[in-house]
Amino acid sequence: MNIQRAKEISESPVMANVTWDGSAIYIQHVDETTEMARIYPLNQPEHEQEVPVRALVEH
Repeated sequence: MNIQRAKEISESPVMANVTWDGSAIYIQHVDETTEMARIYPLNQPEHEQEVPVRALVEH
């Protein structure tokens, strides 16, 4: 996924179907400088992590 699309998804009130490493995730924040996204799995909101935006997949 590209940075701009990830930012659009993170700022949108509409939930997008995005996965990381095969798991459905929610994008909390995108850092354009580092090209990293703060995410968490939909079924485990307590497991926040930073991952490369390019590793995210929109379905």
